Amino acid sequence: MKEKIVNFVNDVVKEMKKVTWPTKDELKESTIIVIVVCLILAAFTYVIDIGVSNILKGIF
Repeated sequence: MKEKIVNFVNDVVKEMKKVTWPTKDELKESTIIVIVVCLILAAFTYVIDIGVSNILKGIF
């Protein structure tokens, strides 16, 4: 069991060395894109919710 754990940890270390981490500028850009997309989706959901609410108020 101990060998399996040691092998697993060694494999994880090897794989983590292969990872290419984003630069600070890439991270900022990606974060801004995620925030903007979230705001757009929230606004879209809000508009649809208001529209459906008004339609249902008109029906009932």
